[in-house]
Amino acid sequence: MAWREKVAVEKRAAYRDEEYWGRPVPGIGPADARLLVVGLAPAAHGGNRTGRMFTGDRSGDVLYAAMHAVGLTNQPTAVHRDDGLELFGTRITAPVHCAPPDNKPTPQERDTCGRWLRAEVALLAPRAVVVLGGWGWQALLPVLADAGWAVPRPRPRFGHGVRYDLDGVRGPLALFGCYHVSQQNTFTGRLTPAMLEEVLRRAAEAAGIPF
Repeated sequence: MAWREKVAVEKRAAYRDEEYWGRPVPGIGPADARLLVVGLAPAAHGGNRTGRMFTGDRSGDVLYAAMHAVGLTNQPTAVHRDDGLELFGTRITAPVHCAPPDNKPTPQERDTCGRWLRAEVALLAPRAVVVLGGWGWQALLPVLADAGWAVPRPRPRFGHGVRYDLDGVRGPLALFGCYHVSQQNTFTGRLTPAMLEEVLRRAAEAAGIPF
């Protein structure tokens, strides 16, 4: 928390004239979303600056462009909270809601924020989930188990493009893995727009989102 607020005061030179959000960043999307996209944590000069998940940074540029390409948003860009972005049948959240140093949240931060992720999952009752990266995958699995889905043992392994179908008292859930939209992955070609769009399209179909 202290680091998040420190960044909001010191700022990046390119944004020195902007007022940073500097607080926990909530999820974005409709409360009845059938598809949930789970990231990692807000970026220091992205979500921590704009106050909206994956907004105002290059990771968000890639994510929202892909979501728009498959029909999950009304526009391909997300630059600030009042830019008119709308998500269709989809909600975006993260296990950690405060920007961590070096984009590396700690287990303590995960556990502290865990109740918020559990509350979102409980309220949404999604039909499909896309998890961006292995860290978010490990954070989400116990949340799904607590919410009533049968997570097998050993736990499903993360991988790009993997799909696991979970049964539960609240109905079936299709769980998808996807490489995170970090610059490390997108700049090196480990994750391409086509790869991301394919996972999102499959997840949207599994969730039954009409296009």
